[in-house]
Amino acid sequence: MTTPRNTHCRRFAPQPIGRREMLRQCANGFGAIALSALLSDRSFGAARSDPWAAKLPQFPAKARNVIFLYMDGGPSQVDTFDYKPMLEKYDGQDPRKVIGELAPTQFDAIGKVLKNQWPFKRHGECGHWISSLFPHVAEVADELAIIKSMTSRFSEHTSANYFLHTGNGFQGRPSMGAWLGYGLGSENQELPGFVVLNGGLIPPGGLDCFGAGFLPAAYQGSIFLPRGEPMANIKRAEPSETLQTNKLDLIRQLDEETLAGLAGDPQIEAAIQNYETAFRMQTSVPGLMDMSNESKTVQRMYGLESDFENTRTFGLQCLLARRLVERGVRFIELTCPGGNGDRWDQHSNLVDGHNKNCLTVDQPIAALIKDLRQTGLLDSTLVIWMGEFGRTPFAQGSNGRDHNPFGFTMWMAGGGVKGGVSLGATDEWGYKAVEHRLEIYDLHATMLHLLGIDHTQSTFRFSGRDMRLTDVHGHVIKEVLA
Repeated sequence: MTTPRNTHCRRFAPQPIGRREMLRQCANGFGAIALSALLSDRSFGAARSDPWAAKLPQFPAKARNVIFLYMDGGPSQVDTFDYKPMLEKYDGQDPRKVIGELAPTQFDAIGKVLKNQWPFKRHGECGHWISSLFPHVAEVADELAIIKSMTSRFSEHTSANYFLHTGNGFQGRPSMGAWLGYGLGSENQELPGFVVLNGGLIPPGGLDCFGAGFLPAAYQGSIFLPRGEPMANIKRAEPSETLQTNKLDLIRQLDEETLAGLAGDPQIEAAIQNYETAFRMQTSVPGLMDMSNESKTVQRMYGLESDFENTRTFGLQCLLARRLVERGVRFIELTCPGGNGDRWDQHSNLVDGHNKNCLTVDQPIAALIKDLRQTGLLDSTLVIWMGEFGRTPFAQGSNGRDHNPFGFTMWMAGGGVKGGVSLGATDEWGYKAVEHRLEIYDLHATMLHLLGIDHTQSTFRFSGRDMRLTDVHGHVIKEVLA
């Protein structure tokens, strides 16, 4: 029996397929299209061989670097920059009777109204009110934009620290320094782009205040101590650089073989990059710490010859911050030295604790502002001074002040900020913000804006949503922009 000639043709002719069958057969094709779109979005996968490679800002920036002067513990706004004559008038009276209803405090040990413990004077052409605690900072009053209406959502240190640093009161979110690194990279590949100059006190919340959270691990802060060897193992212990280079080449080869088998695991890539940065730091860090090329005049200006040890420590931190800015490091945070009581957290002995804290930081901070100005770096360096909250206008016990997140003071200088500005106000007691109330989100939005980043567009895809430093909040504080 013969087979019709056209039977074979009909058997292999293309047959129409349904929509579901088409989607099933073409899945790889659609996946490739989706992958190409995702790889073009840096929130997903536009990975760079060096995560700290310098990146262009989204629009012209006023600032290139940030120095964050962190006054851990909460300085008293009514004793430093927020002058309130009413406190002296009603000193010693029951605050419930003269101020009115009071919010619960951290320890609920509410004492009497406590007057400003230091005299205030106007300083600079702008007339900023500054207390006698800051005689040196008063000399640069016209550089400062003082905000007197900052608030926090938390009244205890750990959550308030997380909130200030990460925009979230819970552990595990990326620090603002990490977000800046993610958005802009760094202009120095020999040093970390995010450096924490630790004077001796890591704030409550610990190293998570400086972490990378869900961002690549390379963006977390590197802790430097203000001493000749700022971190462990920074000096080469090998008999020769050649031997160490050979070892690193071998490690790199082994890492690359491992990485190839893991399809480019970003954590492995970050680890390799960190090893390479650490190797380069062995050359760059000793030069950073070498003060022999700094004149005696400059060292004296920063307080490196002070009789008070903590002034010398913080002075070295501020001088190192200037040197890091010169080298293109993106974000530098300074924490305060220990030994001044409980940080700026004076629940008792307010006068003694704040006197010591201001003796520690006043001269070095003023020197930093002056030095940045005379070297031409202040215009491109944003300097921020603040704690995580303020303190109450009434006493805790007899001679301290409790936490106050309802209204406190911070200031900014340089980097596109309008000097001599005073923005916002607390009530006549210095208790709650009543005029131009601001939140930490607004500070973060303004900081990013000054560095050329739209805070609503700097996002990272995590846990099914686009995360950002300001979450769904934040407005640029336009009143302080130059």
